[in-house]
Amino acid sequence: MKNLKNNNLTVEKQQKTYKRYFSIATTFAVILCISIPTYATNDPLTVVNNLSEFIFGLIRAIGMILLGFGIMQVGLSLKSHDPSQRANGFLTVAGGIIITFAKEILTIITG
Repeated sequence: MKNLKNNNLTVEKQQKTYKRYFSIATTFAVILCISIPTYATNDPLTVVNNLSEFIFGLIRAIGMILLGFGIMQVGLSLKSHDPSQRANGFLTVAGGIIITFAKEILTIITG
C-alpha cells in the first residue's frame, strides 16, 4: 500500500513538472511569434504608425484564434446536435471575423 502512495506522488510531481514546462515553453513561443520589430525614427508619426501596425497585428491574431475556436464549436455542436452551442459557435465565428478585419473595417468607416 505504501508503494502505491509513493507512486501517486511521483506521478503528481511529474504532471506538475510537465505543466510548468509546457506553460513556460508556450509563453516563450508566443513571445517569439508575436515580437515584431518597430524601428524608431526622428519622425514621431512613423513611430505611431509602427505601433499601430503592431497593435492591429495582435488584434488580428486574437481574432484568428476566436475564429478557429468558433469553427470548432460549430463543428462540435453539429456532432452533438446542441442548438445553443451552435448559436454560440456562430456568434463566436462572427465576432472572430469582425475582430480579424477590424483594421479594414475602421479604414472603411473613416474613409
